[in-house]
Amino acid sequence: ALLLRLLQDTGSAPILVFTKTKHKAKRVADQLTRAGFSSASLQGNLSQNKRDQAMSGFRSGKFQVLVATDIAARGIDVNNISHIINYDIPATAETYIHRIGRTGRAEKSGEAYTLVTGEDKRIVRDIEKSLGKPIEKRMLADFDYKKGGATQVTIESAPPQNQKPPQAGENSRPKSAGKPRRKRFRGFGRNNAR
Repeated sequence: ALLLRLLQDTGSAPILVFTKTKHKAKRVADQLTRAGFSSASLQGNLSQNKRDQAMSGFRSGKFQVLVATDIAARGIDVNNISHIINYDIPATAETYIHRIGRTGRAEKSGEAYTLVTGEDKRIVRDIEKSLGKPIEKRMLADFDYKKGGATQVTIESAPPQNQKPPQAGENSRPKSAGKPRRKRFRGFGRNNAR
């Protein structure tokens, strides 16, 4: 529910969604397609031909949403990705930084969202420690977290990669986001992550 809500609020720009497993990537992509989003999955069970079709469709705009695993997404180099959504929080801070670095390229800005559950508190702390600062957490005022199973949302904006991160006290223009069955955790605030 929260993922669908976030996608409805992001407009029509390309969006990359990360999951931990290939089965979940396929399932989420299928659910998004049924909900009316043009989407495809990029995961290890696909033949090379199917992977190429998914990537070319994402680059050309045929698919607005690409749902991928970390291993399958290693070769993704698309400059116009507006949003990264971590449907599953990555296991390490390094992977998190690598994921959210897929947006904010070519002097463009982007946003990264991460869905977080109560079980993810340790990795959130590890990510914040790696960044050297806390990550802003937010909740959507009109999202039913009890029904969706979520308790928290966090969000941040990523600046173009050639810009410096904002200094303390500068505006970061974060947007609100909700969370499906998980706490929503927004990406690192205006970090130049690669």
